[in-house]
Amino acid sequence: MDGDDVSFPPDSSDDHSQRGSVASSATLSRAQEVLIYLFGDSAVHLTVEGLGSITVQELGRIAREALNIPESAQDVFAFWLCSPLLELQLKARHQPYKLCRQWLGPLYRFTEASEEDISQDEPFLQYRRNVFYPKSKELQIDDEGVLRLLYEEARSNILTGRYPCDPEHWANLGALSLALDERTDLDSQQFIATIREKKLSSFVPTHVAMGTGGLLSTLRGKSSRQAGLEQNLLEEYRKISTSAGNPLESTQLLHQYLNTCHTLPYYGCAFFFGEIDKPPQGILQRGRRKAVNIGICLEGVYVMDVKEKHVLLGLRFSELSWDHSYPEEERDCHILWLEFDGEEDGTPVNKLLKIYSKQAELMSGFIEFCVELKSACEGAAAAGTDGEVSLSQQPAAQDGSNKNGRGGRRGMLRRQSSVVCSRVHSLNTISYVDNGKEIKRLKPKRAASFFTRQASVPTYSAVQVTESLEQG
Repeated sequence: MDGDDVSFPPDSSDDHSQRGSVASSATLSRAQEVLIYLFGDSAVHLTVEGLGSITVQELGRIAREALNIPESAQDVFAFWLCSPLLELQLKARHQPYKLCRQWLGPLYRFTEASEEDISQDEPFLQYRRNVFYPKSKELQIDDEGVLRLLYEEARSNILTGRYPCDPEHWANLGALSLALDERTDLDSQQFIATIREKKLSSFVPTHVAMGTGGLLSTLRGKSSRQAGLEQNLLEEYRKISTSAGNPLESTQLLHQYLNTCHTLPYYGCAFFFGEIDKPPQGILQRGRRKAVNIGICLEGVYVMDVKEKHVLLGLRFSELSWDHSYPEEERDCHILWLEFDGEEDGTPVNKLLKIYSKQAELMSGFIEFCVELKSACEGAAAAGTDGEVSLSQQPAAQDGSNKNGRGGRRGMLRRQSSVVCSRVHSLNTISYVDNGKEIKRLKPKRAASFFTRQASVPTYSAVQVTESLEQG
């Protein structure tokens, strides 16, 4: 999420939000060490002067020099202020030290964490992918150091399940990771020995390596499941080692890894946490909620099941309207509303998904910024200017939609069993509305969006509430 959407409280020298690890104001003018975390369990130590007032722009210049990142790639990465409770992408003018001192304010405002968890939370500064950097530009990068940083971040998101993917993709990505870590000419015995030494969870998503549990998993046994995963990885590894007469160079392997990740529509997203209503399955199960991750990027919005590691709803900006509502009472929640096309018994309707989250305001503002940025880039492309036109020039293989954002398919990724395929039937949605209030169904007339925030002008007529509506 973007740090500009956060209102940090005023700094106060005696405020309890100060951390023991933050230097006192008396020493801020001296040269001090700053630890910048990277993906892949690594970090870079920087020596900076004026820690209390240094900006992200100045710190970025020092970090690029330390990491040997060329000026041509200066927009690829950004600084993020992260903790287990919250992640914020910082802007060039932000001052990281001051934001660390004010960290409690955003935690109370945008998380559901307990007082104890908030009091113990400690942010760290991370150098990672800029959420506004176009995927298409990554394909033009040849610097191995830059590609390696992008790879480590993508690999982390694959292994932790933040980027859900299908078996053929995580197997291919796992084989590429092993080829990058070792070499491309291991024989079968060396391959299996390496896998077992480093553990499967280093190459396939953790939930895949651990198994889903249940009766089937118990019957098959852990060793049988592991043997099957090892065989899948070995088959993919052999494809890599025999795909060319000469061993592939590191940059070629890195490009292959990132290219595969680019087929995942939520690659490069900023992620938010929320909950949605579970469909009622009986009197005792009403009111239950499901934890979801909401990924937002330059292309659209993706709602993912935290437990099952698959997409519940994926919408490009041309396919949705949205808004967020504030709680009327203290016990109520902020809600992000996503409205999209659907049908009830063959009748076209608007469907509304309620996402409960204290980050609803952040998500709404972020969607609006992405829509405006994409529109500006498309306008620049149409005018033939030198703007960031690459946002609207994704290669056909990368972009599964047609010009109006509908109807496109992405081959195997879009099959019904794919983790990337939307599962609208499993969502508890509202089918139509009147002045923002739920009307029980069925058979509504086609509705225009009641939200003012839209990516495009709807072409359908407004809701007309009539006495013929059946109450569900």
